[in-house]
Amino acid sequence: MKNRKPSEKRNTNKDSLLVASPFLVASLIGLAVFYLAPMIVSILLSLTDWNGLDRLFAPGFMENHFIGIQNYKDILTSDEFYKVLGNTMKFIVLYIPLMLTVSLAVASLLSKQRKGVTAFRIVYYIPVLTSWIAASLIWKSILSPQYGAMNGILAMFGIEGPGWLLDEKWAMPAIVLVSVWKDMGFFGLILLSGMVGINQSYYEAAEIDGANAFQRFIHITLPLLTPSIFYVLIVSLINSFQLFPQIMIMTQGGPNGATQVMVERIYNYGFRYFKMGYASAFSWILFIIIMICTAIQLRGQNKWVNYDE
Repeated sequence: MKNRKPSEKRNTNKDSLLVASPFLVASLIGLAVFYLAPMIVSILLSLTDWNGLDRLFAPGFMENHFIGIQNYKDILTSDEFYKVLGNTMKFIVLYIPLMLTVSLAVASLLSKQRKGVTAFRIVYYIPVLTSWIAASLIWKSILSPQYGAMNGILAMFGIEGPGWLLDEKWAMPAIVLVSVWKDMGFFGLILLSGMVGINQSYYEAAEIDGANAFQRFIHITLPLLTPSIFYVLIVSLINSFQLFPQIMIMTQGGPNGATQVMVERIYNYGFRYFKMGYASAFSWILFIIIMICTAIQLRGQNKWVNYDE
């Protein structure tokens, strides 16, 4: 087959685009209405002091409510913002290493072909299918300092359990515990798919050379699993910054602000304090933080992620 001239290739691409356009219209309309338009409105609202009650974009709206970047100044110069950011970072530091360790351990166990392993794969994925509302209510009862099952189990071993959700020191670790329980099935499944895809000949060669199970895991499994681990880190970091349902149901930001996080503040400012402009500015600051963290991760992946099979 002869090579096509550049002009012929361009014409072919144009024809393909024209053919595909009618099928893309519905998706593009949905994207514009449900994603682009709300983003544009949110940016405009972040420059106002709109309370969420006045008619949105009525005649004279911007003249009456426009305050420029004052919301951003107020947020970035407030002590509350850095306290909330600190609480969010505390959750991330506790959650991601523990979640990754547990997910790796579960994926490693489930990657072995044993009797009943399929049933166990289903069981450990059940928390992922459970709604956050139901899971948070159940765990709130379990972690009750007086009547909860957790402290009851610890008491059987002579250990006095902490106040958990009522204790400033233990409230965030309790949220981390619940989050790991809920998410390990999802991330474990991703890591499991990566492990199953590793060429078994590597393990056979290493076993012949005398490598034990731990050495095979460190020198074969982990390096070849880094693409999956990288994806898990990206998604889990974004999810961590968007921490919300378990906080609102289990602690509502308490005790004494110990579990106040970014999205919880956005919700409260928008729907409790009726400061929609302030909440919009808060959400865009969160968006910028997530983008910076994601960009750093993407920039650094070449140093440790191995895409060679």
